[in-house]
Amino acid sequence: MPNPTAAMLVIGDEILSGRTRDSNMHHLAGALTGHGIDLKEARVVSDHAPSIVAAIRALSAAYDHVFTSGGIGPTHDDITADCIAEAFGAHIDVRADARALLEAHYARTGQELNAARLRMARIPDGATLIDNPVSTAPGFIIGNVHVMAGVPAVFEAMVASVLPTLTGGAPLLSETLRVDRPEGEIAAPLGELAARYADLSIGCYPFIRNGQPGANVVIRGTEAARVAAALDDLKAALD
Repeated sequence: MPNPTAAMLVIGDEILSGRTRDSNMHHLAGALTGHGIDLKEARVVSDHAPSIVAAIRALSAAYDHVFTSGGIGPTHDDITADCIAEAFGAHIDVRADARALLEAHYARTGQELNAARLRMARIPDGATLIDNPVSTAPGFIIGNVHVMAGVPAVFEAMVASVLPTLTGGAPLLSETLRVDRPEGEIAAPLGELAARYADLSIGCYPFIRNGQPGANVVIRGTEAARVAAALDDLKAALD
């Protein structure tokens, strides 16, 4: 049986402007790979409501799981929760359980739960809260969409909260062979190998080190014996 599939939607003008370097996709990809869920697509959209709504609808229909990052904070440009609600046709407002979490947090820290912070308690009807052990303000799950913060430490904590609740398949295994030859010299045997092992993913990633070209060939699959056999065949073909 094939592994469950996933997509990620990164939301925020700061990513597209180059002001902020996204690390959340890298973290999610590794976490999902280890859990046996295949990340098939990642998109980045601006803080533009129609674009977010359209992306959520498309990805939710195409994959088993969708993970979003960004846009659930206290400021005017944090519009992700409203867009998710619109995408699912759900009513959204401050919810009592989310509000209670924030009230307790700000009471402990001696800060005011003002109107801006209360925005983080706006949750679509029917959603389940995602625990946030870092800064308390929750994410949420509605349908097959997991809505998470953009701050990396919070995002990673939310991923850790959600992953154990998801059914995964076989973890993806990989082997890497460094080849100190140009891609053009190894393309033919690689193509033959890929044809013989069509059930595996075989990628070639070139580099230049100390002025010399080379490539890392990565073989990925869910069966260790199959991956090992392909690696042995590759070494023999390149000898």
